Amino acid sequence: MIEVDSNIWILEGGNVSFYGLAYPTRCVIVRLPSGRLWVWSPIALTPEIRRKIDDLGTPAHLVSPNKIHHLFLQDWKAAWPEAKLWGPQSTISKRSDLVFEAALDETVPDAFEGAFDMVRFSGSPVMDEVVFLHRPSRTVILADLSEHFSQGFLERFWKPWQRWIAGLWGIVEGKGYAPLEWRLSFFDRRKARACRDRILAWAPEKVIMAHGVWQQSNGTAFLRQAFTWV
Repeated sequence: MIEVDSNIWILEGGNVSFYGLAYPTRCVIVRLPSGRLWVWSPIALTPEIRRKIDDLGTPAHLVSPNKIHHLFLQDWKAAWPEAKLWGPQSTISKRSDLVFEAALDETVPDAFEGAFDMVRFSGSPVMDEVVFLHRPSRTVILADLSEHFSQGFLERFWKPWQRWIAGLWGIVEGKGYAPLEWRLSFFDRRKARACRDRILAWAPEKVIMAHGVWQQSNGTAFLRQAFTWV
């Protein structure tokens, strides 16, 4: 567990296979003003992770930022049945086996206790993602709109031809782009640019993404670089 700032932590999980590529998993935990926990992109719930969570408090909200980050929602919901499930409509449609709250769109739920700003990054007919700003720590939290793999991770887990693709796509340290298939799906670039501008206007200090080296400082400059494709 990594303490990012007051009342916000990162939990690192194991790798999962995504179309044959090893992807690390990462969860963000926020303690809300009430003391309840807000859990973003839950990772595999091992006994060790369960103990770490119990030390922090009780999860009240389990959040899927996009339709890809849903794999472990059911396990966390089973462990904490009172926790509410949240996600964009794309996640809700994909996980019809689970009962969600109203789809995350443009209005931050009151249940998040004023701790966040939120943008649903749109402009693609098939991909969307909800991006959050943790207001007290000035931390942007996004999933696949920026992937920032280190060379060390790629050398350890990706084959040479896969590393070549990572560099070509710009999902490496120093660029931090979204994957190419995501970028190509955003036909309405004007709408995407409007979402980007709203995120940059937050002027974040830190940026946490689901996959890769997160940014402890200069968050606005990092996002400006990561969103140059828009």
